[in-house]
Amino acid sequence: MSFEAAVHAQAIELGKLSLRMCADSGSGHPTTALSLSHLVTVLMFHSMRWSPEIPDYPTSDRLVLSEGHAVPIVYAAAARLGVMVGKDPANRRPLTEEDLSTLRESDSVLDGHPNPREGMPFFDAATGSLGQGLSVAAGVGNAARLDKTDRRVYCIIGDGESREGQITEALDYIMDHGLTNVLPIFNCNEYGQADKVSQQQQPDRMVTRLQGMGFDVITIDGHDPAQILEAFEKFCAISADASATPIAIVAKTIKGWGAPSMQGGGWHGKPAKGGQLERAIGELSERRAELTSALTSTDAFTIRPPEQWTPRPPKPADLPTFSEMMRQRDMETVLQTGRLATRKAYGLALQTLAHVHDNIVCLDADVRNSTFAEYFEKDTALAERYFECKIAEQNMVSVAAGLAAAGKVPFVSTFAKFVTRAYDQIEMAINSGANIKIIGSHAGVSLAADGPSQMSLPDIAWFRSFATMKDHRGNPGCYILQPSDAYAAYALTAAMAEYEGACYMRTLRPETEFIYSDDAVFNLGGFEVLTEGRDILIVASGYMVHEANKALDGLDRAGVSATLVDLYSLPFDAEKLLDVANANNGYVVTVEDNYGASIGSAVADALTESGEGFTLHQMHVKRIPKSARSEDAIMAQCGLSVDDIVSNCLKLLDPEMVA
Repeated sequence: MSFEAAVHAQAIELGKLSLRMCADSGSGHPTTALSLSHLVTVLMFHSMRWSPEIPDYPTSDRLVLSEGHAVPIVYAAAARLGVMVGKDPANRRPLTEEDLSTLRESDSVLDGHPNPREGMPFFDAATGSLGQGLSVAAGVGNAARLDKTDRRVYCIIGDGESREGQITEALDYIMDHGLTNVLPIFNCNEYGQADKVSQQQQPDRMVTRLQGMGFDVITIDGHDPAQILEAFEKFCAISADASATPIAIVAKTIKGWGAPSMQGGGWHGKPAKGGQLERAIGELSERRAELTSALTSTDAFTIRPPEQWTPRPPKPADLPTFSEMMRQRDMETVLQTGRLATRKAYGLALQTLAHVHDNIVCLDADVRNSTFAEYFEKDTALAERYFECKIAEQNMVSVAAGLAAAGKVPFVSTFAKFVTRAYDQIEMAINSGANIKIIGSHAGVSLAADGPSQMSLPDIAWFRSFATMKDHRGNPGCYILQPSDAYAAYALTAAMAEYEGACYMRTLRPETEFIYSDDAVFNLGGFEVLTEGRDILIVASGYMVHEANKALDGLDRAGVSATLVDLYSLPFDAEKLLDVANANNGYVVTVEDNYGASIGSAVADALTESGEGFTLHQMHVKRIPKSARSEDAIMAQCGLSVDDIVSNCLKLLDPEMVA
């Protein structure tokens, strides 16, 4: 029996299973699955070095299915191989062909698009939002290089999907970093959802484009086992050589291969049913008879195991205090001035942490000298763990998700405004359970002179939506952190490193005064009561803590005793905050330097859900700001100045106190 005949036989049986499971589900993408039948067969049954018994083994070769809607073909292969599945690693079981009929059921491990957190550990990250998989694969490839393993990463990308800008970002990144251990495989089946793909995504132009970027491009018939094998073997031969030219494969395939009645347009996301299903399965059987003998086996393959993994023992994590760290760096004069930008404190903290945590890595998008990730990049002992992503924030976040899947703790930094470009990628990382830390610098209106195109204003509201739900671990979907001074930024960076899950931290451009000392303790979900009063509670975060603190003098002159809370974390301890509010007669003012639906809304939710009586006034940015030459000027422009805070507090207590 030839290799080619065995691949054809297996591919056809996987195709039949894909058709049946989509029919049972009533939804799915069987024709795209059929276009990948041979590629997936050669990968999972022959070329990849992995273990169906431990599908997430640290040195296993990986398959990232960027066109996640094609996942039925991978599920079919996993069932034939008895891949272990289950959310709890201690209680996994082999996937069976009977399980395939549960595709897309609410309690099934077979999600409509792949997600390791739903019990399919064969995958590294959730995919399905098109364009992201190649970046994830690059992150896994980066991690393999750091770990000095020779694992290979295969990524299957749809031709229509390749029009996504992030694919170009990822291709650039692979070339920049010489990731010869990552293989982009473009599945060129000519059809998208509504119609044929653009001429720009035709195979010949795809080849020209990839060659222009510097790839060694191999064009194959994606249904010819010999051509597939030869291309994969060429990749395997150079994958460990970082000085070689990265390879990309352009595979010409047929959407609905083997079932002519389901080819062409109109079948995307449409499973065959009844007579049409039987007709398609009959066509596949006829195709098998043409390509193989009736006796050809479908299981004549031997999967090569991955190399043995020996984990490194963790280093003792003794982190110096902020003051100790500053003195170690001969920065005593900074301590004496009593001022330091939180973005600088973040950079110093991350560099310090990385020396005691081997798995911390740092990614930045061409702004490391502004986010102060440059402290990490310029440290020769850490340089290999720094990944410059250039101006490609979407790719950066998904690369970080890949690094997290491989056991790293990625810290991702850019301007907070530019984080918004990667909202989809962040959501997919959270869906994947990625242990990712995002730092947005130059946050809020305190940026002043650069104007609204550089300010992040809706970011807290967007991230806060994740703080209202639970992730797969039962924790908040994302913690949002806003340190008000350098001590807080240093401590919260360390807290993020210790926490397993997604975090977003805002840092500031202006130098801000020290509020805290080394004695202060910061916890995710916490807040700090800075002053205790009896008449009104002011809740602020980040830069606005300083403005609110200045307002206390004006309130005191008016005979008002105010409590000031630094609400540096969302979510927060609601019951504790309610106690503070009740101690101030139920009067609360929230102050934030971003658009609404953010801290004020979070506090409002807590007050409302208590069922008690409170009076709340929310102060936030209520107009599109413009440039201003100073922080004071922008605060006045946006109605957030010290005088505005005093006025709003007095008006809330007694409308007649303010003319």
